Amino acid sequence: MNRRHLFACLSPWTLTTLSDKASAASTPLAAPGESALPVTDAQWRARLNPQQYEVLRRQGTERPFSSALNQEKRPGTYHCAGCQAPLFTSAMKYDSGTGWPSFHSALPGVLDTRADFKSVYPRIEYHCRHCDGHQGHVFNDGPPPSGKRYCNNGVALRFVPA
Repeated sequence: MNRRHLFACLSPWTLTTLSDKASAASTPLAAPGESALPVTDAQWRARLNPQQYEVLRRQGTERPFSSALNQEKRPGTYHCAGCQAPLFTSAMKYDSGTGWPSFHSALPGVLDTRADFKSVYPRIEYHCRHCDGHQGHVFNDGPPPSGKRYCNNGVALRFVPA
């Protein structure tokens, strides 16, 4: 990223446009940080291991190249680790070289998006529509057919072989 691109991304027009696109992309079932499921924070802590809780409930990020799902090649489905909702199929997965499981598309209607301003530049984060569990970020540098890269935290997923 060069300075011109960085300044363009940080301009007020860009931030407003990005926020509008994220809001228009979907209508969330729950407010940010809240679950659409009737599950309390204490129940989430009991249900998830500490790393899953940090990613799914606190929008954390696991270390790159730390997930065994990076090497997963079998046919199957990737489910949300929080609520077990199916999010991706193995046919949607590809090796992006980023260190996180990546997908070019998601199953229809399973994700919500919103703008994330925590980094140096704005990004679009996506969450499981069923439980509002943070999964990762989506970028416009993926392969066909969508041109998208859903960069997912491995701890936020559970793989179910076909």
